[in-house]
Amino acid sequence: MSTTEPADPPVVVTVVHAPACHFCHDAEEALAALAGDFPLVVRSVGIQTDEGRALVAEHRPAMNPLVLVDGEFFSAGRLPRKKLTKALHSRRVPAVGA
Repeated sequence: MSTTEPADPPVVVTVVHAPACHFCHDAEEALAALAGDFPLVVRSVGIQTDEGRALVAEHRPAMNPLVLVDGEFFSAGRLPRKKLTKALHSRRVPAVGA
């Protein structure tokens, strides 16, 4: 009988995106790539949905997309990849395959 450590829950990244937003598209592509290295759940929420409007009202981003990490404001506008990677490492999220 082998024992395994319980897996850490994945980090939930929510992207509130607007139609025809190139920063939004860029963020979703970057997150898809990072999901290969970290256990992530990426949620894409349209800015015109009830949830999207509520998140924008709560966080008041200056630009799109609004990006939340585990429900907390992370960034608005172009996704800062290095900052996100550092944040994922600091949460002690093991890289996939590590």
